[in-house]
Amino acid sequence: MIRKKGGKSLPKISTASLPDIVFMLLFFFMVVTVMRDTDQMVEVSYPKATELQKLEKKSLVSHLSVGPPTAKWQTKFGTAPRIQLNDRIATDVKEVRTFIQNERGKLKEALQGKMTTSLKVDEGVKMGIISEIKTELRKASALKINYSARTNEELSDQ
Repeated sequence: MIRKKGGKSLPKISTASLPDIVFMLLFFFMVVTVMRDTDQMVEVSYPKATELQKLEKKSLVSHLSVGPPTAKWQTKFGTAPRIQLNDRIATDVKEVRTFIQNERGKLKEALQGKMTTSLKVDEGVKMGIISEIKTELRKASALKINYSARTNEELSDQ
């Protein structure tokens, strides 16, 4: 066996491109991160509930809020309960169907059937409005509905 004299040393790793890689990753995450910040335009006082479950996949949930407009929006919309669809107030209940169809269109085809509609309804809202919304959801084939509520402990903490 022939051995060379002198030990083999590993070449040094160049760190010159490391800042470029870090900035490239930083730029990537800045571009793909979505900040979801919706302005609450209606007041919602959640009703009490005892049997609650958390939603698993929040990316598959579309939120509808129903309640009286906040003080900021009462001059424009009055004090009657209104329906908030993301960042706007619906002028008619029939807009719910279009909203659901648009939200479903944003999802991949395989996930469209798993979409859940979460209703955040003020406890003082009349059931007639909720019935109309449920009718529009049925017409839009949005059959998975979730009602947002709070437990008795959460309400006593406030």
